[in-house]
Amino acid sequence: MKFAVVQFPGSNCDQDLVAALRDVFQQQAVLVDYRTVDLTDYAAVLLPGGFSYGDYLRGGAIARFAPIMTAVREFAAAGGLVIGICNGFQILTEAGLLPGVLQQNHSANFICQPAALTVVNNQTSFTNAYQPQQPITLPIAHGEGNYYCDAATLAALKAHQQIVFTYQDNPNGSVADIAGITNRAGNVLGMMPHPERAVEALLGSEDGRGVFQSMLQTLTKKVVPA
Repeated sequence: MKFAVVQFPGSNCDQDLVAALRDVFQQQAVLVDYRTVDLTDYAAVLLPGGFSYGDYLRGGAIARFAPIMTAVREFAAAGGLVIGICNGFQILTEAGLLPGVLQQNHSANFICQPAALTVVNNQTSFTNAYQPQQPITLPIAHGEGNYYCDAATLAALKAHQQIVFTYQDNPNGSVADIAGITNRAGNVLGMMPHPERAVEALLGSEDGRGVFQSMLQTLTKKVVPA
């Protein structure tokens, strides 16, 4: 299976994703330039963490205009799996592929630490390898991870089971403790924690493996999400 890892100017977690997919899951992972306009050859698209375009305006605000984002929108509209991690999550909200925004952390400090999470919805293409309400710990590293949406959007997220991960000890002030959400169709996930940094015991945790295992199970039709 061939995975596209999008490389924007300023991406710095792209190689981590490639290493996780290649070395841990033995999948074909390819760095795809931000000027690419066709993603039809790939099984899934991954937007990595980092500081696209330096985040000089706002996290993800410039990357949303990159040429590849038209292809990402088309890929998602066709039902393809898209995951944005950290800066990738910010890009997906800026591009309108996910609701809400990522604001500066309420402490105004950059936070880099392990974060305890709960898998709120394990019936998605990205979480079906986890148990219901499973507690996991993943690293976070961000200055703008404070997820915000208005009350109507939050009600819609809850009504359609789009809240996938929540923080157990909300480190950044996110509304409703949200750490990760999907779109209504369930094929686009954005999350601030980094699962690719928790896929081997050598890294201190394997709790992130479930995200990639879930995607592989979905893509190979071993699991059909509800």
